[in-house]
Amino acid sequence: MTNKTSTLYYIHDPMCSWCWGFKPAWNAVQQQLPKDLEVVYLVGGLAADSDQPMATPMQHMLSQTWHRIEAEIPGIQFNHEFWNPAANTNPRRSTYPACRAVLAAKLQKPDSEKAMIEGIQRAYYLEAKNPSNTDTLIDVASSIGLDPKQFKKDLACQIIEEELQHNIKLARQLSNQGFPSLVLYKEGVAHPIQLDYNQSQPMVQAIEELLT
Repeated sequence: MTNKTSTLYYIHDPMCSWCWGFKPAWNAVQQQLPKDLEVVYLVGGLAADSDQPMATPMQHMLSQTWHRIEAEIPGIQFNHEFWNPAANTNPRRSTYPACRAVLAAKLQKPDSEKAMIEGIQRAYYLEAKNPSNTDTLIDVASSIGLDPKQFKKDLACQIIEEELQHNIKLARQLSNQGFPSLVLYKEGVAHPIQLDYNQSQPMVQAIEELLT
């Protein structure tokens, strides 16, 4: 049986902490999917561009979310030093730059998409670096073998901005469940897949049943 008429969309944001928590289960799901099922990543754009410092209540809320994810998903860790004022990370409620970085990486080197996502996540959640900052994103791009000058140029180009807006629009059309989301699109119909952050098998089974 072929699945060429079906696409599995993974809707995410590299600065979404629940996406970081979902990473092990999602990796396990991908290893069990039919080889001919197309998997497409969409950056959903969690928070628009902003140069304003993140409000203190928002910082506290996100810090508490990190602790909650650690408690609910075994093996997931965060570097809570990010929220320490002395760390000078200068948090901003802005994830569009990180989303553009994923698209810019893919533009320069099509198979670098996943590496860029993981690099941003590691910088943010484990190394207490701020992916809202261009310098952090350029460092990540360099670390995965991309040309930093071309990457910086692409980050600001119109092609990437248009692709970001296309991703956001499509993500919103496919799902209203937030990030992350899995949606199997088959024969013109979008089927949301219920997420399980600790087991891959229920998600794989749901996908396989929809494909039959």
